[in-house]
Formats: sequence, C-alpha cells, structure tokens
Amino acid sequence: MYLEIERKYLVSGFSTEGLRFKKMKQAYLAKEGCTLRVRIADDKAFLTIKGKTEGFSRAEFEYEIPMEDANAMMELAIYPPVIKTRYYAEVDGKTWEVDVFEGENEGLVMAEIELNSENEEFTLPKWAAEEVTG
Repeated sequence: MYLEIERKYLVSGFSTEGLRFKKMKQAYLAKEGCTLRVRIADDKAFLTIKGKTEGFSRAEFEYEIPMEDANAMMELAIYPPVIKTRYYAEVDGKTWEVDVFEGENEGLVMAEIELNSENEEFTLPKWAAEEVTG
C-alpha cells in the first residue's frame, strides 16, 4: 500500500511559461467509501483507487492500464470528465503540480505538493493562495 500525503491550494498569479506539462482527462467511477478514478495523461492511462483522507494522508493504489480500457471506462463516469493541464513547478527542491482546468471547471487553478510526512516543512510559493486540503 502506498500512503499519499499531500497539501492542496487554490492558485492566483501563476505563470506557466517555460514549465513542463501534461494534458489530462479523468473520470470518477465511484466516490462511496473510496474514490475510483480513470485518468488519461498524454499517451498513458491509469486506474487509481484512493481511500478516505485522514489529516493530509490517504491510501492510494495506481495501476497503468491499456488505453482502450481507459476510454471504455470513461463512458462509466458518474460525473462529466475533468479536463486539465498539469504543470510541474520546482520550488526549493520540491515539485508542485499545478492544475489548470478546462471545460466545466474553467478558471479553476489548483496546486498540490506531495510530502514524505504530515509534519514535513516546505516553502509556500507566492502564487499559492487559500489551502483547500481535504
């Protein structure tokens, strides 16, 4: 089992210039008790299961799956698929993932940082606004 420890923030004043990125489409297949998600990121597809969040942590299992399966699973979504571009920003040796949403969520920009422990200290970038972890 992998334990995901992350903090999430709304973003304001973020520049994507010069950053590497991935285009993503994801759909939620279940959200009762745990989260079941299928994601297509560029040319790869993944099935992810996430447990209930406790503090900043939760169990996470992620498996690469065939693209054909991912496209079929998208049809099973319980909500419209989420479309976003994920940018990778380095801040004091840590990678922040900044998601710029499209479609129904256009205008939403969120950042997350994965940590090694809930008590790990990190630098909060100037573009990280309100914390929305959990």
